[in-house]
Amino acid sequence: MLQQERFFLNSSFVLCISGLLLLLFRVVAANISLGSKLTVSGNDLWLSSNGDFAFGFFSRSDQPNQFSVGIRFNSKSISVDKQTVVWVAGADATVGNNSYFQLTRNGDLVLFDCSKEFTVWSLTRSQWNVTSAVLRDDGNFVLLNDNKDIVWQSFDTPSNTLLPGQKLSALKSLRAASTDPLSSYYSLYMNDRGQLQLKWESSVNYWNNGSPSGHKNLTAVLTSNGTLQLQDQYSKPVWSVFGEDHGDSVKFRFLRLDADGNLRLYSWVEASQSWRSVWQAVENQCNVFATCGERGICVFNASGSHDCKCPFKSTSGSTSKCLLPYQQECKSGPTLVTYEHTSLYGMYPANRSTFLSSLEKCKLACLLDAQCTAVTFSKSGRAQCQMMKTQYVSGYSDPSVDSVSFVKKCPFSDPLAVDPGSPPLNSRPSSPLKQSYRLSIPRLIGAVSATIVVVILIQLGVGIFLYRRRKSITRTAALALTGHNLKGLIMLSSCEIKELSQDFKYQMGAKMFKGKQPDNQWVAIKKLDATICERKFRCSVSKIGNIHHKNLVKLEGYCCEPRHRYLVYEFAKNGSVKKYMEDSKLCKKLTWRKRVDICLSVARALCYLHTQCREFINHGNLKWENVVLDENFEAKVTEFGLGIFLHETSTYSLSAEKDVEDFGKMLLILVSGCQEVEGFSEQAYKELMEGQVETVVDKRIDGGVDPDELERVLRITFWCLQTDERMRPSMGEVVKVLEGTLSVDPAPPPFECRRTVEEEESSESGFEA
Repeated sequence: MLQQERFFLNSSFVLCISGLLLLLFRVVAANISLGSKLTVSGNDLWLSSNGDFAFGFFSRSDQPNQFSVGIRFNSKSISVDKQTVVWVAGADATVGNNSYFQLTRNGDLVLFDCSKEFTVWSLTRSQWNVTSAVLRDDGNFVLLNDNKDIVWQSFDTPSNTLLPGQKLSALKSLRAASTDPLSSYYSLYMNDRGQLQLKWESSVNYWNNGSPSGHKNLTAVLTSNGTLQLQDQYSKPVWSVFGEDHGDSVKFRFLRLDADGNLRLYSWVEASQSWRSVWQAVENQCNVFATCGERGICVFNASGSHDCKCPFKSTSGSTSKCLLPYQQECKSGPTLVTYEHTSLYGMYPANRSTFLSSLEKCKLACLLDAQCTAVTFSKSGRAQCQMMKTQYVSGYSDPSVDSVSFVKKCPFSDPLAVDPGSPPLNSRPSSPLKQSYRLSIPRLIGAVSATIVVVILIQLGVGIFLYRRRKSITRTAALALTGHNLKGLIMLSSCEIKELSQDFKYQMGAKMFKGKQPDNQWVAIKKLDATICERKFRCSVSKIGNIHHKNLVKLEGYCCEPRHRYLVYEFAKNGSVKKYMEDSKLCKKLTWRKRVDICLSVARALCYLHTQCREFINHGNLKWENVVLDENFEAKVTEFGLGIFLHETSTYSLSAEKDVEDFGKMLLILVSGCQEVEGFSEQAYKELMEGQVETVVDKRIDGGVDPDELERVLRITFWCLQTDERMRPSMGEVVKVLEGTLSVDPAPPPFECRRTVEEEESSESGFEA
């Protein structure tokens, strides 16, 4: 029951060397003993025996005074400024000065930021009896046990680079370096059918190598002679591509997923002292999805290189973004601007509606749809119309493109041409001059009275209009949130949020408020950090809003304004499970059967997030506060997926293994009633192994428990709490155990190697004293 480790690592950073050339490095070569440490200030390095690769800290060019640690080329034949990084520990993890990376005496790897006194990244391998580490001559960093067997290697957790001999197995991926918010969305993925795919945002495939038929258990391998191969379980190639210098005598090569989303094979050219691209997956860079990002559409200039142009009007005078004009209502009717030989596609969201249509029907469909911003009509093959409903678009323009696009926009102004209440000037009747002076008193009184009445009516009308408009804010939101908006998630303004929450009158938890609609139906409103990037927020909301499961709280709407970020959820009438656990009276409702049902509901929800969504989504902050009970007392998980755009904070962890561990803690809390799991778990494990499971059960449970079911629940609990992430079960296996369809053996002690790095160092210093 092993769960594959998920590492979202990046690299491809070049060392900032100019100020370091005169420094003398203290080097640890070949075998690396337990307790060895690299420091930022000491400029330490661990070297391969041939000196071709080095493991150490390097400065981040995109983040001043920040450092990452990883593996780079170190050969004397490669100029210092070209010694490219090929692997980074801890993905985007960075540390400040005076930080260190250590192979501890327990055999763990730890990246510690001394300025923040925080472990930024760690790898626990204590149970595998690690005795040493080695940076091999091929660039592979390995941990060895006392039999010199490899228990972990960097080749199994690639960042954005494959070195010769390194393999990319099924369900593994390379991820482009995060040089900007868009580049981190690119990945090279090997699916379970042995197909290599270049993907954007895990949902858009823009390149694949085809589908080798009749083969299973394929792995991608870069060979030393410049060939990218798919090999079967017998190491026989079933698919290959070759670099331009295939077979030539080249000492250094690597395959990298670059920040622009293209996969390239590089060779070191001694004569020019440079890395040369000898193969790339997508020949036309404009065919890489989102290659221009928010900067417009891709075109080729006179020199033959691609460029990004914005034929649309930039918003707020900004040159950094190229957004479509977006006005849902035009008084004089919208128009369509034509862009010949241009294919457009939406980015946020990336999906778009496609249907068969004629050119005129395609244009008409956009004009009639208030949310449509643009359409692309393609005549190649079957006539297709692709409709976009977002301002964020990119695309490709070239005379060879057999598509035409239309962008909706309002006229620059919508002036009121004439006053419909007054006749044209040239149609007013003329009167003799003397008639203008013949004003009778009755007529004057009538005119004054009429004027007064008109003024009163206008004031009354304005008052009614303002009152109704105020009421319509909550009514509009209510209609949207109760299902009358068939377009999906409803976008609310901060004023509407304030109306719904009655000025945030009812607080339910940390940054969580109740909101009440005019029909007396409640919603839950989550306040988020207003500094979250708008593009990232909208993209994340789109993902979460498309997730539907009976044990997941539904996202109904959101607010995204410059100073406001809110999520609007369906409301669970009976509140959180934690509330019931902490209240002695409410706790009586949590019978043994109800507790098992709640645990099973949570497990099914997590299993759905991990394996049944279009892409992997974890919870990242799982606890009983985030499990609520609806009017039927059914459990639902809320606040899932927030780590997609909140993973910069330490609260959220982006891994399935962390969710499994958190679920194990929740199981133990619900079974025992004890809120302090860390101090109670060892005692509970001892009672389980001694056959005294009844002593672990919450004494407040009425009606007794099922002894066999209790032991099964506790067994899977301690599997979930294993220190070694690889030994934790998947949530699919947890569901089967809780359902009783899968047997489970007693778990080994999960509490070894719990001492922190600080405790270890404290004991070492005490020994030396």
